[in-house]
Amino acid sequence: MRLKDKVAIITGAGAGIGQATALLFAKEGAKVVVADLDPKAGKEALDQIKKDGGQGVFVQVDVAKGNDVKKMVQETVKHHGKIDILVNNAGIYTKGDVVSTSEEDWDRILDVNLRGVYLCCKYAIPEMINKGGGAIVNIASEAGLVGIKNQVAYNVSKAALIMLTKSMAVDFAPQSIRVNNVCPGTTETPLVRAAIQKEKDPKKARRALEECRPANRLGKPEEIASAILSMASDELGYATGSSLVIDGGYTAQ
Repeated sequence: MRLKDKVAIITGAGAGIGQATALLFAKEGAKVVVADLDPKAGKEALDQIKKDGGQGVFVQVDVAKGNDVKKMVQETVKHHGKIDILVNNAGIYTKGDVVSTSEEDWDRILDVNLRGVYLCCKYAIPEMINKGGGAIVNIASEAGLVGIKNQVAYNVSKAALIMLTKSMAVDFAPQSIRVNNVCPGTTETPLVRAAIQKEKDPKKARRALEECRPANRLGKPEEIASAILSMASDELGYATGSSLVIDGGYTAQ
């Protein structure tokens, strides 16, 4: 029960890493706000939390829209009176180099993956300050640390997120707010599976993703969720502005 009586917002909690994190946080005693754009996925995640004996509510949100985010924060405070933890997990992906990436795709990737985190932090941090502090965990990526071929918009969004994390960490440390990154490698999520299936040879594409890293496999959502839990818990209370990389050794090469 490392998060007993904590209130945690998790964006993109309807599937993949976000869902695994929501389930784990609830098991560790948190009151979880399952925030997702997809109401069906979000409510299914909430149903699983309650089935396992946990506590939570669902809030539909498009993190790229300020009014949606403000409503999410307001509903959290209305239900629970505070925000202790914010996990900025919502994200999208597109392929393409700088020439082939459309302006629309570029804007949408940056809107969700970067602006979305800015907005969630902008409106959640004042509530954390009011209650004496909190912990923010941003889900960046190995793609924010190295240049991965043919996904320039995604790479840029995650690299910028790492600097946003560092900036917020130094800005709000005096208010007892910790801000850290978890940088997953390619993980077995619906988003990744969908991207693989779009390839001409999905089986070959999957093997390439596995073989490019020393661990020779994809990550599991539960493994990333465990890292997020560590960063969010008081056990790592001295960590702020840091990145925990969980990528099967990809960026160590």
